[in-house]
Amino acid sequence: MSDPVRSVDGMRILHTSDWHIGRGFHGHSTLEALAEVLDALIAQVRENDVDVVVVAGDVFDSATPAADAYTLLTDVLVGLSETGAQVIVTSGNHDSAARLGFQARLLREGIRVVTNARTVGEPITIADADGPVRFFGVPYLEPAIVRRHAAFAAGADGRPLRTQAQTVARAMELVRAGLAEHPGRSVVIAHCFAAGVDATTGLEREIRQGGIDMVPVSVFDGFDYVALGHIHGRQALTDRVRYAGAPLHYSFGEQHKPRGSWLVDLDAAGAVEATWLELPVPRRLVTLTGTFAEILSADLVAAHAEDWVCAVYTDDLPQTEPMRRLREKYPFCALVQHEPLVTTAREERSYSERLRSAVTDEERIDAFLAHVRAGAGASPREQELIREVLDDRALAEALV
Repeated sequence: MSDPVRSVDGMRILHTSDWHIGRGFHGHSTLEALAEVLDALIAQVRENDVDVVVVAGDVFDSATPAADAYTLLTDVLVGLSETGAQVIVTSGNHDSAARLGFQARLLREGIRVVTNARTVGEPITIADADGPVRFFGVPYLEPAIVRRHAAFAAGADGRPLRTQAQTVARAMELVRAGLAEHPGRSVVIAHCFAAGVDATTGLEREIRQGGIDMVPVSVFDGFDYVALGHIHGRQALTDRVRYAGAPLHYSFGEQHKPRGSWLVDLDAAGAVEATWLELPVPRRLVTLTGTFAEILSADLVAAHAEDWVCAVYTDDLPQTEPMRRLREKYPFCALVQHEPLVTTAREERSYSERLRSAVTDEERIDAFLAHVRAGAGASPREQELIREVLDDRALAEALV
């Protein structure tokens, strides 16, 4: 993709989301890797002469971030501000709105943090040569929590708001009222699960894929651009409604998804042109599948010794100390899974069924081994050892 060319007119916006500062990766800290990626994002903001950076929620991974997570956020916000861009941040479902927002009034000029449901519908106005652009921040809205605010006590039909779809729809009614009062080009920043998302792109772990948390894309009709967060893979639901995804891979399920952000050019008439900007991947993620010996083969080790590795070995029986042995070859092996191919060919029977059909102690032991080893009973050598142990026990009992 060619480098974006900056026109004289219009506003340039960088859409990012789901930083999840403080999230671990299979017991490893991601803070250093995320700092590297966000430094690259700051460089992109500077190189592309971005006017406004929007962060669509889940800035932190926890409601109680550690001190070093706050330090990284401060460093990144200062870095973005020093490029000359203005920054608008909203809270997501992982953030504590109170903790993320408590310093909002103390932040330097040009950085706004939107966490309060009471401010939904109040625009942040940033002007360019063509006039004002109204940015409407919509923090993550939990129905049970925001119902205590008068504006979210009920929907247009007078009924209480019980689902996120109803709550976001109500928020967009407030935003439309705010836009009617303050006309101009419009950008909405929201954190939700919108209908039409491809479920393979990396769904948040709390998302329920039933209708209760699904927000119809139609609630965002009529706005020039909608910057969404909550999904960890990029998505273009329409030309104007997009997810940027997370800037870092946080699970092996995301390993094939590109990391980056949307560079959005908004012209004088509100027309949108969006360009994808790739971000670096500090350490690749790879899933290696095969027998244990195949995974440890020299060719695979040479190709993936520096990658995060998920090893899925297909041997009939579990290996002894598989993680230790794998990390001798793959220092960044993070996950080991045993998925024997034999289970697809063997008859599946419950442990109790196997025990009922067993007559001798040898058969009972074999039934137990088959139960705990995904259908694989005793090998010929194990059968010999079992017989030796049972014979020794019988002899000992006879001598007593």
